[in-house]
Amino acid sequence: MSWKVFPGHLGMQSEPLQPKLERYLIRRRLQKKFNKQLLLFLNNPRHPSLHTERLEPKAVGLYSFRIDLKYRVIFGFHSQGVIEIVDITDHYQ
Repeated sequence: MSWKVFPGHLGMQSEPLQPKLERYLIRRRLQKKFNKQLLLFLNNPRHPSLHTERLEPKAVGLYSFRIDLKYRVIFGFHSQGVIEIVDITDHYQ
């Protein structure tokens, strides 16, 4: 995994979630887990429990981190130090 293109994490923030993603979390009772993992990510994106990875194709610039074994957050960088969560998905291994 290459972190050379991963922006610095000091002062990292997240854009507000889209309403459809909020509903996705509520329906699956994932709000608490999501908030915990998002806070962990914003403080340390390289934390081992997140399993943060850059997605293919790499030119698109999307990443993901783990909420739990079943769900992942797909995000990109909106601007320096600000992430935009674009989707929350089931994660099949």
